[in-house]
Amino acid sequence: MGAITCQFVRPDRLLYEGEVASLVLVTPSGEIGILPRHSPLICALGDGVVRLKLGESGKDEFRVIVSGGYAEVKDDHVIILADHARLVDDIEPDVVERTRLKAMAQRDRFAEGDTRRQYYQNKIKWCEMLLYYAEEKQHR
Repeated sequence: MGAITCQFVRPDRLLYEGEVASLVLVTPSGEIGILPRHSPLICALGDGVVRLKLGESGKDEFRVIVSGGYAEVKDDHVIILADHARLVDDIEPDVVERTRLKAMAQRDRFAEGDTRRQYYQNKIKWCEMLLYYAEEKQHR
């Protein structure tokens, strides 16, 4: 069937580089499955889990929680540039919860309408998403 060369990057580091059998991107309007020989595509990433299938069987899967960014598909190459990305297996709920509580306290220092509140609101949303997927992973 072939393979796709994939680079998965977040602002501070490369998360994955190598071949995948297929992948599923999460976009603001839903998921997009990518197989070898997919037509060229540039899309925005939404909030959710990007799934990289590492083998033909689909049993080996690399799952990454993302929030925002872009992906480009061209000539059996995919580049994923995520604003925020964390491996599903790399979530420490206690650390995330402490970060969420600190962000809530910081957000509450600013009045409604103060644009600085949005930074902390986005951080809270990211933490809540991480906690959701950490909980989901425990029930698998």
